[in-house]
Amino acid sequence: MNLQKISGILIFLSFIVTIYSYFFSSPIFVLSGILAWFALIILFKDSSNKKLLITLIVLSVICFAFSYQRGFDIDFKRAILVNQYLLTLLIGVGFLRLIATPKEEKIKALPKGKNSFIKTYLGIHLFGSVINLSALILVADKLSKTSRLTKEQIIVLTRAFSSDAYWSPFFVAFAAASTYAPNLSTITIIFFGLILAIIAFIFTYFEISSSKCDIEQFEGYPIHFETLYLPFVLALMVILANHYYPQLKVILLISFFSIVLTSVILPFKLGIKNAVKKLNTHVFEELPKMKNELALFLVAGMFGVSVSSILIGFNIALPFEHFDGISASILLLILILLSFVGIHPIISIAVIGNWVGDLNQTLLAATFLMSWSTAVSTSPFSGVNLTMQSRYNLYAIEIFKINIFYALKMYTVCVIILFLLSNYLGI
Repeated sequence: MNLQKISGILIFLSFIVTIYSYFFSSPIFVLSGILAWFALIILFKDSSNKKLLITLIVLSVICFAFSYQRGFDIDFKRAILVNQYLLTLLIGVGFLRLIATPKEEKIKALPKGKNSFIKTYLGIHLFGSVINLSALILVADKLSKTSRLTKEQIIVLTRAFSSDAYWSPFFVAFAAASTYAPNLSTITIIFFGLILAIIAFIFTYFEISSSKCDIEQFEGYPIHFETLYLPFVLALMVILANHYYPQLKVILLISFFSIVLTSVILPFKLGIKNAVKKLNTHVFEELPKMKNELALFLVAGMFGVSVSSILIGFNIALPFEHFDGISASILLLILILLSFVGIHPIISIAVIGNWVGDLNQTLLAATFLMSWSTAVSTSPFSGVNLTMQSRYNLYAIEIFKINIFYALKMYTVCVIILFLLSNYLGI
């Protein structure tokens, strides 16, 4: 058995141990983190962002050494485990691809017009809310088969997907926000996030409608809505479980139901023998492909804990006496600007999240999600845009120019929403 397969097994075991420890035996939770780190060690040489990772690791060691020398408290266990639930969600929704991906269809020509635009946008958005980046790649691959992606198609792909970060509890951004703001109000976040997602759609619709290429000429690849049962079934299961057991983490519920649904539905679709084969292939071949996300989330989490140990040790607080709409808007701008110069949102969130004191966590989580969504759609360094650049022969500056004014508009709307949310929360 080669090292890649071993890493896949380690990632899968990390996923299983995380869920088991949460429901049955919390002391073994640390084992899930250790398994994930061993998988990272195996896969590290194949990671695409080694320079960034090495930089973060070196800085983490320096910070820990400095904290130790000064006698500051260091939570090494948290450094190992801080993003473990986030990784568990990412692994869980990865299994959903086995049952959520629509069957291949042979078409002679891409459908055109307003309905095609709406169905393509909503299809990417709804599928992306559950299976994350796989939804964007699924549609983009089909759109790019006949010709290079057009400006309008790039707009729809990036914005339909990135706006999931505003609200979807199945999205990796939500997992990050709830990791560092665990006492957030999920219902409140989803409500205000859906408002932002709707506004993002309206902005995009009118932009496409008023562009030089008439919306009636827009070529899309709609996902048939009869295949969208999975997001609704999963959402219903999570909502019901959360209603009866509100103390359970939504991240863990999503992860648990993801593997349960996959295990139940896949044999019906493929038969038991083929289902087992498909699962084995996913564990041995697909899970190791998570190497970049695995590395970034683990190392960024450790870096955040190492920096926070110094900040807390020196009793340095955020420069806000009161965290309200104004301070949240300033923090949002800082996070977005950091993403534009190449600092991934998970790194910024890890540092801020480990540093904050007694702030309103719902408002803080909303700020995190808004920054993530804006960064994903526009920053040349976001994972989505890097994927678009490498996979579809696009240029970073091209995507940036297409979405920068959209980002400015959405930032303005986010500021308004932050003030409304602050007022609603009585801050």
